[in-house]
Amino acid sequence: MTRGSKAVAGHVAVCAAIFVLFCAASFLTASPIAGQQSTTPQQPAPQETATQTQPPTKTSVPAKPKIRTITAFIRLDPALYPQQIADTLDFLHKAKAAYEQSGYEVQTLRIATQPFPEYTRGLTEVEVFKFLRTLDHLAESQDFLISVGPAMQKPGDNAGWAALLANALAPATHMSGSVVIAGDDGIHWDAVQASALVVEFLSIHSPKSIANFNFAALAFVPAGTPFFPAAFNAGDGHQFAIGLQSANVIAEALASTKDPAAAETAIVEKLGGYAKNIEATSQTIADQTKWQYEGIDLSPAPLKRDSIGAAIEAFNGAWLGSSGSLSTAALITRALQSIPVKRAGYSGLMLPVMEDAVIARRWSEGSLTIDTLLSYSAVCGTGLDVIPLPGRVSHEQLVRMIGDVASLSVKWHKPLSARLLPIATKDVGDRTDYDDPKLINVLLRPLP
Repeated sequence: MTRGSKAVAGHVAVCAAIFVLFCAASFLTASPIAGQQSTTPQQPAPQETATQTQPPTKTSVPAKPKIRTITAFIRLDPALYPQQIADTLDFLHKAKAAYEQSGYEVQTLRIATQPFPEYTRGLTEVEVFKFLRTLDHLAESQDFLISVGPAMQKPGDNAGWAALLANALAPATHMSGSVVIAGDDGIHWDAVQASALVVEFLSIHSPKSIANFNFAALAFVPAGTPFFPAAFNAGDGHQFAIGLQSANVIAEALASTKDPAAAETAIVEKLGGYAKNIEATSQTIADQTKWQYEGIDLSPAPLKRDSIGAAIEAFNGAWLGSSGSLSTAALITRALQSIPVKRAGYSGLMLPVMEDAVIARRWSEGSLTIDTLLSYSAVCGTGLDVIPLPGRVSHEQLVRMIGDVASLSVKWHKPLSARLLPIATKDVGDRTDYDDPKLINVLLRPLP
């Protein structure tokens, strides 16, 4: 997802004008390309059933999870941030070495701050933009990812902060941010509207609309979540949490039986053994460094062919999206929440459409839809994650999709999020053309 960053001065020059456009009562959405016809392809039958989707090849070496992220949570001070970042990176590299010595691959190092409005109040809009751009440049140069937290957290928060976040995320390469759309106080409809505006803005103002990959609307997502773009800090700092990539472990557990109860037990035993080992290492790191350990997000994040979709299909003997998929989603999430370790974040099944090879295929075929994914969200941690959309999606349609996630989250008091990717230059029937190694290109489906 690396892109060449433009000079800060160039972005500052247009920041004020973009800010005014963003905060207008309505927002212009991207139109289909001139001459491009909107097509609505008929839903094809799945190209293969799960009996043809082979489970992971069994070897003498058991499946082992990877550590997708070590995320450090800090309370950023604009006057001290260079030293704070340096100290945090020193901790993260020591932690990485400790996990690697314990036999685990570590994929990314991440830093999450408290919500950025808390440390940029009193600055002008241009100064906020400059500071956030500085953080992104620092993250790029030091090879870590940074989340600056939610622009809005409670009803009545100024939507202008969401506009400032949109301006900063559009050119960013290593920075994430969010808006909170629901919590114990119910649905924040003003934040739902602001989130839709952010999504529209990033669709139009970033290369191939990629910046929406780094923005999410959050509902009931707790502080201390290690996965991005949801991560943010609400404590004093000096805390850390772990996020796993463990779809392969779930696949191995499910391949051992066809009995749902036995499968649930197998997940607890297989992934639980690794989780306990990782937690023991984490506690040792905490004791040695005085950084507080916050827990593990047990969500089995997939990555392309390391596919949770393939695991579900092999267990069900049918394609993802057919009957039985919801029950398996619930089974996996129950197992994750039964593992006796300190849990953080979502700790439920995730189905990110463009990050999993099988899920991406089923989306392109039409076997999976937004409504299907929302139904699974009632029993797991799906939400709407990495959902590709045609660029002509309207503001009202985005509001309805984000609002559905908020409504479901409030109903069940569970963490869900919406990460929507309208692609400004694409329409229904087109194929995405990202060149990001973490994303799988898919067919754009008709709007819901």
